Amino acid sequence: MLELVVGSGNAHKIAELRALLPRDRFRLIPLSELETPLDVEETGLTFCENARLKATLQAKHLNRWVLAEDSGLEVDALSGQPGVFSARFAGRHGDDVANNLKLLKEMADFPSGMRGASFRCFVCVSSPQGIARIEVNDVCRGRIGTEPQGEGGFGYDPLFIIPEYHQSFGQLGVTIKNVLSHRSRALRKVVPRLLELVASGEFA
Repeated sequence: MLELVVGSGNAHKIAELRALLPRDRFRLIPLSELETPLDVEETGLTFCENARLKATLQAKHLNRWVLAEDSGLEVDALSGQPGVFSARFAGRHGDDVANNLKLLKEMADFPSGMRGASFRCFVCVSSPQGIARIEVNDVCRGRIGTEPQGEGGFGYDPLFIIPEYHQSFGQLGVTIKNVLSHRSRALRKVVPRLLELVASGEFA
């Protein structure tokens, strides 16, 4: 079983990763299980830069393979906001309720035709030497609802409507979300490349 450190403390993200990566090949290790993880400051201006920082710096510090991702919401009418500040849009990091309330306020005057948005995810896998070996990204398009719908998911999921389903990620459930989401789409690109590294003997 190959061990892969997940450079995140977000339990929801780790659960999604575990559901998507081959469990018979990889054992995912969250930072919470390690004694001396690095507290990486997300100073990047893009999701790509932050994912790379979290993966490469953590990998070199731990001398282990690390997968890290950075993701967030980009709203068309808000010129791509909240973007890299998605988790702290309202000020305090990880306050989902406050972030959703602020987004609803910002979007209050926009009609349904101007509420388009994207969830975007960048994933980076770094070698123990701190070298980015895999970098992928993907996106999920939707629109911002006028009120929270559903209690599933996390972050902006209750506000992010998938037009084809006429429901939010908060309503659709884990199974469907793991097919459609930005994170799942990006990870599906990561898996074959991880297996290539294993086959080459580099990831051992």
